[in-house]
Amino acid sequence: MSSDAPRLLVLWCPDWPVVAAGAAAGSPPLGPAAVFSANRVVACSAAARRDGVGRGMRRRDAQSRCPDLVVHQHDPERDARLFEPVAAAVERQAVGVEVVRPGIVAVPVTGAAGYFGGEEALSELLLDEVSAGAGVECQVGIADGLFAATLAARRATLVPDGGTAEFLDPLPIAELDQPGDDRGELVGLLKRLGLRTLGAFAALAERDVAGRFPRDAITAHRLARGLSERPPLRRALPPELSITEEFEHPLERVDEAAFVAKTLGERFFAGLARHGLACTRLAIVAVTEAGEERVRVWRCAEPLTARATADRVRWQCEGWLTARDGARPSAGIVRLRLDPEEVVGGQALQLQLGSMGRDADAAERAARALVRIQGLLGPEAVVTPLLDGGRGPAERVRLIPWGDPRTPVSPDAPWPGRLPAPSPAVVADHPAQVLDEGGDVVGCTERGELTARPATVAVEGRPSRPVLAWAGPWLHQPALPSRGRRVARLQAVLADEDEQIALLLAVTVGETPQWTVEGSYD
Repeated sequence: MSSDAPRLLVLWCPDWPVVAAGAAAGSPPLGPAAVFSANRVVACSAAARRDGVGRGMRRRDAQSRCPDLVVHQHDPERDARLFEPVAAAVERQAVGVEVVRPGIVAVPVTGAAGYFGGEEALSELLLDEVSAGAGVECQVGIADGLFAATLAARRATLVPDGGTAEFLDPLPIAELDQPGDDRGELVGLLKRLGLRTLGAFAALAERDVAGRFPRDAITAHRLARGLSERPPLRRALPPELSITEEFEHPLERVDEAAFVAKTLGERFFAGLARHGLACTRLAIVAVTEAGEERVRVWRCAEPLTARATADRVRWQCEGWLTARDGARPSAGIVRLRLDPEEVVGGQALQLQLGSMGRDADAAERAARALVRIQGLLGPEAVVTPLLDGGRGPAERVRLIPWGDPRTPVSPDAPWPGRLPAPSPAVVADHPAQVLDEGGDVVGCTERGELTARPATVAVEGRPSRPVLAWAGPWLHQPALPSRGRRVARLQAVLADEDEQIALLLAVTVGETPQWTVEGSYD
């Protein structure tokens, strides 16, 4: 399969958060050091890795393995600010420089390679330029597409044109979980299924991936095959998607730029959303009071949210305003413009409600939508489930109106007669009929004993199915006042053509038994 991804050169500065933190703090560049966020390792130096420190490790564990570890706090603004000289050094030799994230820049290969005499010559030139101009050691990789080119840079490899799929084939499946991609759960699932390499995952049919895996797996599958993250959008961009802000007083301080970035990010995102679009390549253009124009393009694997857009505008303005020597503009910024260089359909930003705890933008948008629904339909119109204490499956689930405290009442109480694990996968309330071998209805005595052995079960008038096995009954008094009689629960496995189904049944105790289905098991 031919790749639809552009051929890119990626320049990668290893362990950039550690390099930037060390440069800002003046610590030795070759010593063991690590950057932490929420007491977990975000990045660490090669010396720290030799002592057993790794990404995601707790601070206490990292320091126990490496007592001399220098600890830095995670600061994305610092990383972006100090990375600007690296991007500027690359831009002096090649056009179309795109910052993927602090530590990684991408450059289109075709034109630059032809001008400098080939891809290998271009790579050597950029390595020398960054080393001399920014004083930073880096590695270069070339392949089709940003994902493959980034992996090639980590291995200092120039993948031949058309050989990206072959290059990716033997690489471990864990490469899909790059920083910022949040594909750890997907990678773990693929490993448990025995898919250990990118090639094994790429060999699956696309329709099977779409039908059996989470939505993000479709993008990961395209990357494993050497394709672009998503198919190109064949759509002309309306000119009003670009936004421009002019300032009466030039921006010269970082705090001023931070305030402006938030407003511009929200306006830019809202304008794209009105057209059903989301941005994956953002061009930030600054014009100074002296007429200078600075341009920087940020490429993102995932579509930019309003906050992510504001972050990149703030980082870039801070990088320009705090640059040293000739890289800093000679006057303040009087105009900022945001241009969407590449967009995708807005459905790429349909974040799940399950991401609300991890993504602040998703949480804010979902909360506003839910509150608006409550204003239209009432507080009880939006509820969230809470697993609480109780004996039966229906009793354990409480529906809490959105915004009310989600505090369990008594989850750890003894609950005599509580249903044993596992709990039913589906909670139901259907009438049933349980008969013995003679065709009589099975009942339950006050002492919790069945009047006969269950032989068949019929649910909601459907044909009876034979009982293969059963367990119980368990007596308990229901929590609902409307059910004054005691009930007993029974677990039963029924034969259903070529398969088996497991049900949770309940029966009233005493004369005239009434059976119901309270749940079913997977």
